[in-house]
Amino acid sequence: MKTKIGVLSAGGDCAGINSAIHWLVYSALDKDLVPLRGIMFKVIGILDGWRGLIEVKPDKKASLARWTMGLTLDVVRTWDRYGGTRLGTTRINPFDPEDDRSDLIIENCTKLGLEGLVVIGGPNSLSVAYKLYKKGLKVIGIPKTIDRDLAATDYTLGFDSALNCITQDIDRLRITAGSHSRIFVVECMGRHAGWLALEGGEASGADIILIPEHDFVMERVTELLSMRRKAGERYSIVLVSEGAKPRGMEPILERRGKDGFGHYYLGGVGGFIAEEIQKSLGMEVRYVALRHLQRGGSPTAYDRRMGRKFGVAAVDMIVGEDFGRMVALKQGQVASVPLKKALEKLNLVDVEKYYNTKNYKTFDQIV
Repeated sequence: MKTKIGVLSAGGDCAGINSAIHWLVYSALDKDLVPLRGIMFKVIGILDGWRGLIEVKPDKKASLARWTMGLTLDVVRTWDRYGGTRLGTTRINPFDPEDDRSDLIIENCTKLGLEGLVVIGGPNSLSVAYKLYKKGLKVIGIPKTIDRDLAATDYTLGFDSALNCITQDIDRLRITAGSHSRIFVVECMGRHAGWLALEGGEASGADIILIPEHDFVMERVTELLSMRRKAGERYSIVLVSEGAKPRGMEPILERRGKDGFGHYYLGGVGGFIAEEIQKSLGMEVRYVALRHLQRGGSPTAYDRRMGRKFGVAAVDMIVGEDFGRMVALKQGQVASVPLKKALEKLNLVDVEKYYNTKNYKTFDQIV
């Protein structure tokens, strides 16, 4: 039996996506498994996320060449070692209330002959996948988000690579901070979940960590920094999630407006903190926003391995007709969970368990 399946990546890019695609294709096209499965797969990649399924004209060759690509062993052979997504991505919301394209996506999937669609995405992209599943589309989800805020899985592709990026960049900043006796405020990603700041700060030895799950008091931040200077410390590193905010204030925005999923564009809280520190203490402060640097670079060994495990598992789920579910890592084992369960809530930092709200650090850091 011949079966055509599609794969796309949607939302923010990150390291590990290409590894998942590589191993999905290798598993799907493994000739040794055809007799066992009774299925011969053909895999096509959808370009630029949901936009590809909206814009493609399945009956026109030029449109097919623009928005889809055949994925063979030769095509994806080296993909697993590269960051980003070779298929491209966009943040389009097909269920935008002002321009709902969900029926068009289902129609195009039917015309393309897809009998399964693998969606590599985070909470927003997988929420689209789940809605399409409820409308009849056969979907499988692979979790990827550097924020690691998807519930029902212990890991999401891209987190470890982003964490390593933060750690390495702070290592570099520490050198210049010490040379000039400066305070550096480093802003990393993390809209609702502070895992990147918490674990990145822990790994790099940041002196103060500020996360979205607990509003900080600016006076306490300056007090802690003043205490460090009086104790003879030459420099300090403050690591803050983009979604963290001072108590009693609204989140600080990079610019006005919202994306297709109704999210404000966050950014700039690090600059606010740097200005407040300088005004209060008169110390020399520098502000660095890592922004999309965290998404770039080659995937770490862990993300490559998890991409492999998730990609292979997605094919197994298609074979078992385990649609409407997401690949997950649970207690070290690859499993599958209902998309509905994965989207019920966000995976946020348990402040009482992991965060010292008095000194703005993880509990196992020296106070």
